Amino acid sequence: MLGRMSYSPMQRVRRKPAYAALAIVAALSLGLSACGGSSDKAAADKTPASQPTEGGKNLAALWPLTGLPSSGQTPKHPVMIVKIDNTTSSQPQLGLAKADLITEELVEGGITRLAVFFYSKVPDLVGPVRSMRASDIGVVKPAHAVLVASGAAGQTIGRLNRAKVRYYTEGAPGFYRDSSRHAPYNLMVRLPELAKTLKRQAVVPASYLPWGKEADFAGGQKARTIAASFSATHTTDWTYAGGKYTNTNSNAAAGSQLHPDTVLVLRVREGDAGYLDPAGNHVPETLFTGKGALMLFHNGQLVRGTWSKKKLASPLALRTAAGSLKVPAGHVWIELVPDKNAGGNVTWTK
Repeated sequence: MLGRMSYSPMQRVRRKPAYAALAIVAALSLGLSACGGSSDKAAADKTPASQPTEGGKNLAALWPLTGLPSSGQTPKHPVMIVKIDNTTSSQPQLGLAKADLITEELVEGGITRLAVFFYSKVPDLVGPVRSMRASDIGVVKPAHAVLVASGAAGQTIGRLNRAKVRYYTEGAPGFYRDSSRHAPYNLMVRLPELAKTLKRQAVVPASYLPWGKEADFAGGQKARTIAASFSATHTTDWTYAGGKYTNTNSNAAAGSQLHPDTVLVLRVREGDAGYLDPAGNHVPETLFTGKGALMLFHNGQLVRGTWSKKKLASPLALRTAAGSLKVPAGHVWIELVPDKNAGGNVTWTK
């Protein structure tokens, strides 16, 4: 991928009680990231959690983030979503191969950042960890997830708090600076160390996507390569082979890439988060409610449709002209590509 510097504004935020909850969010141009976090004040639920439509107390037969068969044993931690840098400066990204699902979103300067979901598997090491955005609220809330990041601008911290999103940042268990990397791209997290300190939610999420079986996928026009352009300076490229998709300009280490079964492109509106980064770039905000066009790439084929989401915490509803659209169970990479008005574009070839 094209390399671009990514920044988080300097902000000073108030501390929260858990894990040295919030500390100074220093300018990333100085090579530092904020530290902070929020805690779950509710008592730990000692019964297993689940993922029926509205959540429950026993893990259903399918994993909520993949739709794949589950043993029924509930993880002792909530869904953890780690924000990972997605420029060449992040090389090598670690931990992606064990993700259940990944969402890619636009940030300032035309680059993207990854929101990487971990639930059924927890890799030993994940990173480099970067900062949160208000765009993450609509990504995190349906999964009842905790957000793992380096910090955030003060405006973002306020919005996350109002949305009751739990987040853990530098200073929480598992975080450390890798001396072999350059700041601010050197913040890593030993995820099992953090996971064992987290209280399980009273419920686990409902299915993140409307899962179906392979037989439910009717197929469509051939599409073996995909170019998801988030801006004039960043395009994520995919090729299909052997039942999997490969990000051909990935920043992940060898063996650390996630090869999804499906690439789900959602065309989204972009707003202004209301502040500038240190380089003077407006920070965008993905408006992840309402509706828009979708392109579901699976088995080397493309199906078009529309997505809708009533509220930030609502699940996604997917439809085609023929009716409801189900996503074949498996690992999915969701591309939140800006719509045409916001400068995004998607192309593919047979």
